[in-house]
Amino acid sequence: MSIDVLLLTTDSDPEAVLPALSLLPHEVRPLRPEVSALLEAGPHDIVLVDARTDLVGARSLCRLLDSSGVDVPVVAVVTEGGLVAVNSDWSVDEILLPTSGPAEVDARLRLVRSRRGTTQPGGDGSLQLGELVIDEATYTARLRGRPLDLTYKEFELLKYLAQHAGRVFTRAQLLQEVWGYDFFGGTRTVDVHVRRLRAKLGPEHESLIGTVRNVGYKFVRPPRPGSARRVDHQVDAPENTIDDSELIFRA
Repeated sequence: MSIDVLLLTTDSDPEAVLPALSLLPHEVRPLRPEVSALLEAGPHDIVLVDARTDLVGARSLCRLLDSSGVDVPVVAVVTEGGLVAVNSDWSVDEILLPTSGPAEVDARLRLVRSRRGTTQPGGDGSLQLGELVIDEATYTARLRGRPLDLTYKEFELLKYLAQHAGRVFTRAQLLQEVWGYDFFGGTRTVDVHVRRLRAKLGPEHESLIGTVRNVGYKFVRPPRPGSARRVDHQVDAPENTIDDSELIFRA
């Protein structure tokens, strides 16, 4: 199965970072080593950070990726001499040597991807993330078996975020994808619908829709059974809060 890899590097020859990748069927997209580049990159499975020459900068980038809400595995490519500098403070899921062979690279990428977990489609065409089940055929959503009373747009917003769990979307992106190009309302519409969704998910599960400060929203993957839950970004108020009644004609 092909894996979509984002390679964060300043090297003018991206293939030199991990030569074995060019021998594998995975899609590799080189990008500048900035968090903003990931937000523009679209869906991806793994982030590969070039840490061969600048250990300090690579460590800072890996920590920034973790704190920014990037919820896909982060793998650092480190030289043998740099291994001594790598520890848990790097917040990476895996490390690779530039000299790793194709079989090792492929195995490690597949394993690190599976450890993070993926969105599970149900056998009946539903989408399941932890205790939340979204049925696209019937436009219904259940949480712990309890049906959620959602409006059409609330359901569409929840479904879209869940389908791209872990990816951060700006308000403008969500407005375009969920409401469409011909919608003339403002981005505050998204804030109101997120607030309504969180209220219907309830206090215990409202954090499934996370806020990334100054960026937008994402669906937070539920922790795997038996694993510790990572504290995600706090929910902060939208820049321009308005009363729900102002949006009756827009919803």
